[in-house]
Amino acid sequence: VTSIGDYAFLACESLTKITIPDSVTSIGDGAFKGCVSLTEITIPDSVTRIGDSAFSGCKSLEWIPIPYSVTSISDGAFSGCDSLTGITIPDNVTSIGDFAFADCDSLTVIRIPDGVTRIGKGAFEDCPITQITIPDSVMSIGDSAFSGCELKEIRIPDGVTRIGDHTFDSCNLKEITIPDSVTSIGDYAFHWCFLTEVTIPDNVTSIGDYAFYGHSLKEVTIPGSVTSIGDDAFTTPGWELSIFVEKGSYAEHWFDNKNNISNDVVKNYIP
Repeated sequence: VTSIGDYAFLACESLTKITIPDSVTSIGDGAFKGCVSLTEITIPDSVTRIGDSAFSGCKSLEWIPIPYSVTSISDGAFSGCDSLTGITIPDNVTSIGDFAFADCDSLTVIRIPDGVTRIGKGAFEDCPITQITIPDSVMSIGDSAFSGCELKEIRIPDGVTRIGDHTFDSCNLKEITIPDSVTSIGDYAFHWCFLTEVTIPDNVTSIGDYAFYGHSLKEVTIPGSVTSIGDDAFTTPGWELSIFVEKGSYAEHWFDNKNNISNDVVKNYIP
């Protein structure tokens, strides 16, 4: 046997343990999807590909040994693995696919290796991750990648140019440093976080709808580079907010026209 085909063991609900032989190089899409009783699996180093949704919904797996021969984590590969508490992504991996670990309800710790360049859409959505380090090699973070996580702080690498829609939506973030490389901040990017102070870097040109909508924001600095601010981007119900803008800038015009700003907002000029 050199490969395990697509959906080969789909929804084998009584399967509890499996050892994949050294001759296997590929695990197909959905190969073990929905094997809800699977608690133990051995994947040999001969395996170079784990397909889309290969282990999706394996609710009893607490640990998955990803071999070092694997270079990318496919879309939805381990999504919905409710008992998965931690995972080590091999150093050879360069890409984490869309929804790769989404809805892993017990996943609190994960290490992303230095070679990863892409974190896909919804990759860790609704995981209770409290701490994660995104390496400097990462150039792209997809929409909703960390939405619903329990992160309190995060460092975004300097190579990232876009913070997508819902990327950190409903996280517990209290601190954020947005790198100078970022040019756009998507809709709901930091919606309903616990940020108190935000400085938008000088290269950002657009800020999406509800990007920083929340209940604790007190101070925002918006540079002259910004030419578009979405609906309720900085609305903070029940709080007084100080916004710092440059004279004659788009942000000042936006403020003076009271576009989607509550009455409890004070304008200041950037020194």
